[in-house]
Amino acid sequence: MRLGDLKLFVRTVKLGSFSNAAREADLLPGQVSAAIKRLERELGIRLFARSTRSLRLTGEGETYLPSAITALEALAQGQERLHGEGNQLQGILQVAAPSDLGRNVLLSCFSQFRKEHPQLTLRLLISDRLANVFRDPVDIAIRYGCAEDASYVERPLAAWNRRVLVASPAYLSRHGRPAMLEDLSHHSCLLYMLNEHVYDNWKFGQQKIPVKGLLLSDDADVVRLWAIAGEGIAYKSWLDVREDVLSGRLEILLAQHLGELSPLNLVCPHRKQYSPAVRQLHQMLSRHLAPFAADMAAALANAEIPDSTA
Repeated sequence: MRLGDLKLFVRTVKLGSFSNAAREADLLPGQVSAAIKRLERELGIRLFARSTRSLRLTGEGETYLPSAITALEALAQGQERLHGEGNQLQGILQVAAPSDLGRNVLLSCFSQFRKEHPQLTLRLLISDRLANVFRDPVDIAIRYGCAEDASYVERPLAAWNRRVLVASPAYLSRHGRPAMLEDLSHHSCLLYMLNEHVYDNWKFGQQKIPVKGLLLSDDADVVRLWAIAGEGIAYKSWLDVREDVLSGRLEILLAQHLGELSPLNLVCPHRKQYSPAVRQLHQMLSRHLAPFAADMAAALANAEIPDSTA
């Protein structure tokens, strides 16, 4: 049995078609089809029920799939053990990260990781545009929220992370502190936009609060800098504004209303790209971000809560 045929079988199931599996493996669809037929002959079963419009697993295929996945994972783990975690990482690792987080929170980690592995080339792509880890030239993406494709491999970095309302002391001295969520409609809110979508409905639990403002940007770091400059109220990931809150440049508002969860994850397109380099980077980033959770809890507990009846 050819290992490549087994891998193509598993990827075809995950991706839903011979064409998608071929595109990922840089093969022709006919080559993938031939590999599946070869595997079927060796097993003596039909793995897929094919038609002109659909491709689905047969009962035998569904029975065989877990064994195929387990076998591939065992082989990958064995190969990693042979190479050893202590060996020097080599090659190229391409990472996509959001602008604010990548520049201000994770950059020092990336630099330290490269120093620890001098034979590794690190390509860092900083952008708020969501990287497509199948189409774009990246090995992994650091993302807020959950992956939209269930076939992606997703590892948590900060599952506890939330958004918080923040403003500078200068802004609050000029315009006052909102006492309730509805008061946000009377304040200048700093708006983030992505792919022409403006995020002007801020969620707090089951509530959606419509907000407005005259300053909008597709760069999350710009929104943060506007908030520090006293231009308005921002609704930001705690990871992005932690240093600003701890230093007093920004203050948390309406802490009695928990902000929307904004989990941070490391995403790669499939297990074969969850390499020793990716795993070690994931471990380093997780260690770096772990103390941020306690900082968030303390900041929310210590934030000033205005008297809404005043």
